[in-house]
Amino acid sequence: MVNLKLDEHTPYCGHSAFAHKGGIHVAAMLKSRDSYQHIDPALVGNEMRSVISELSGRGNIIFQAQAMGIDLNREDAQRVLNHIKHLEHEGFTFEAAEASVELMLHRLRPNYVHPFELIDFFVITERRQSRGLLSEATVKIKVGDEIKFTAAEGKGPVNALASALNKALTSDYPILETVRLTDYKVRILDSTTGTASATRVLIDFKSGTESWTTVGASPNIIEASWRALSDSMEYALVRLAKSEV
Repeated sequence: MVNLKLDEHTPYCGHSAFAHKGGIHVAAMLKSRDSYQHIDPALVGNEMRSVISELSGRGNIIFQAQAMGIDLNREDAQRVLNHIKHLEHEGFTFEAAEASVELMLHRLRPNYVHPFELIDFFVITERRQSRGLLSEATVKIKVGDEIKFTAAEGKGPVNALASALNKALTSDYPILETVRLTDYKVRILDSTTGTASATRVLIDFKSGTESWTTVGASPNIIEASWRALSDSMEYALVRLAKSEV
């Protein structure tokens, strides 16, 4: 009511109050939920969740898959976990980007169809004496059997890229018109390499009461932003379509 973000670490009702992180910890929870919880979270209007991090094991992946209704065997769970560990080595972090993990699990469904596929993108930023700074992006994607090529200007390169992608998708997926960016965070991962350092980008989006965060990482900040941005749009299509059903 007062437009203030709730403290995620509040006892009982906070988003992290019943979050489980360590691999051994989650493995125990899968066998007996009373092993690490003093009460049923439903009694206080909350729910148990698993956090994916550098401490995760297969149990964390299996737990998340079960919450999504996906029957995941141990081999598939290990494959996802190995992929996550590899991405973390590149600079990704999934503890604060649960939507990126959920999207990985959705992609394991045998009937999953990617809503769009990137072919090319091009971003340019220049300063013109008559107009000042100008950012422009072009995106070529495949939606179904159709190739779409769109361009857009923005207040910055990431804004231009997001506008071009949104422009290409909204004709086929008008529900994306309800999606709004709420936060954009960039972190330098190794300051000793200066401007050549890898960067991590976390993007928060919201649509109605639904909110989610995705992550991207790369030495190129535009590529890192694209990876987080495109995952957010794909996740939105998966999540919002599910909500409508």
